[in-house]
Amino acid sequence: MAITLGPNQYGKAEVRLVTVRREGAVHHLKDLTVSTSLRGDLAATHLTGDNADVVATDTQKNTVYAFAKESPVGEIEDFALRLGRHFVDAFEHISGARVLIDEHGWNRISGHEHAFSLAGSEKRTTAVTIQDGQAWVVSGLDDLVVLKSTGSEFHGFPRDEYTTLAETNDRILATAVTARWRYQGDGIDWAASHAEVRRILLETFADKHSLSLQQTLYAMGEAVLEEREEVAEVRLSLPNKHHFLVDLSPFGLKNDNEVFHAADRPYGLIEGVVLRDDAEDPGLAWHTLASF
Repeated sequence: MAITLGPNQYGKAEVRLVTVRREGAVHHLKDLTVSTSLRGDLAATHLTGDNADVVATDTQKNTVYAFAKESPVGEIEDFALRLGRHFVDAFEHISGARVLIDEHGWNRISGHEHAFSLAGSEKRTTAVTIQDGQAWVVSGLDDLVVLKSTGSEFHGFPRDEYTTLAETNDRILATAVTARWRYQGDGIDWAASHAEVRRILLETFADKHSLSLQQTLYAMGEAVLEEREEVAEVRLSLPNKHHFLVDLSPFGLKNDNEVFHAADRPYGLIEGVVLRDDAEDPGLAWHTLASF
């Protein structure tokens, strides 16, 4: 039996980076979590412990900080591209790089030039892969919590001896959106594109009369692709944040869709991909989100 080394990579995970850009008394804050991974001919370190080709993970961390000082971080997609290309160009034995960045939003406190409040749990994300002279960019957002108190139904599903869920023509629909979209090319106004994709997702969720969360998922992805030509593919993960009508009849009260119990688990999890049938080859794009 032969034993061989399979695909491998290594890097520095979750480097916490906060930068303050000062324009006189007005300060601008960036709060990022950056993870880097490098790939290449790294068999020697695994098989013999020879580290001659290993760019230390501490060096990767320091590079993140140095790059943040040498030029403004700017949009997270551009920062990830700069880092990834540096590692591949600077080290001959490194053939590929993956850079993942989460941006944690802060809002300026009204009337203050250098005081901020955390925007909440929502994060802007990007995942960049550099390989063979090409770059793939997948951006997105995590934990965009949305709810609408009507305009959602769920009925017509099969019933068997284990089914207890009642059908409904009027329910609360709530979810925490995780979205990833694959870009075609990299010469894009990242900030404007992200803002527009986010707007489309929100407006479609609000406007679409929903017969299922699956139908809403497709409508959200479809709307993005119809309006944003730079996007080739949208992947959505939508946990159904259930709100169950409370039975008030023991108290002699009628509950006309007014009082609900918000359950955090278990929850339905709806996931899907919406894509153009003529989109360019995704190449390594989605490998940015997996280990290899």
